[in-house]
Amino acid sequence: MKKIGLISDSHGYIDEKVIGHLADVDEIWHAGDVGDMAILNLLPGDKKLRAVFGNIDDQFARIKFLEEEVFEIEGVKVYMVHIGGTPPRYAKGIKKRILEIKPKLFICGHSHICRVEFDQTTKSLYMNPGAIGVQGFHQVRTMLKFELEDGEIKNLIAVELGKRAK
Repeated sequence: MKKIGLISDSHGYIDEKVIGHLADVDEIWHAGDVGDMAILNLLPGDKKLRAVFGNIDDQFARIKFLEEEVFEIEGVKVYMVHIGGTPPRYAKGIKKRILEIKPKLFICGHSHICRVEFDQTTKSLYMNPGAIGVQGFHQVRTMLKFELEDGEIKNLIAVELGKRAK
C-alpha cells in the first residue's frame, strides 16, 4: 500500500498546513505550476516526489520535470499532466492520450478547482486536487490524499487548507 498526497498549482507558495498533511504520505505528486522551485525543499525529504511542469513554470522546472508522466504504482496505471481540462471537455489532445495510455487514474491541475469524477467514456478516474497556492481565482486552497493498494484507489479525502488569502 502507498499513501499519496496530491497537490497542484502552488505558484511558489507552500505553508505548514500543506506540509503537515504530507507528513504521513509515502509519495507526493505535484500536478504542475510549482512556481518557485525552492518550495520543493520545504517538502518532507523522506517522500518520493513525482511532478510535471505547468504553464507558469520556468526553465528550471522544465529541465527537472516532464510535461507528462505515465507510471504504474501498486497496480494502478497513472497519467499526470498539468493542463487536462475536465470530463467531458478535455484539453486539446488529452482525451486521445487517455484512450491511448488507458490509465486507471488521470491527474491534472491548472483549473484551481478540486474535482474527482469517474469518466465512463475513458474508464478512468479523473482527479484535480485544486490549488495549494494563494494566487488565482479559487476561494479555498485544496489538496487530495488517497491510498493505492492491489490495483485499487482507496480512502480518498479532499483536504481544505483554508481561504486563498495569506
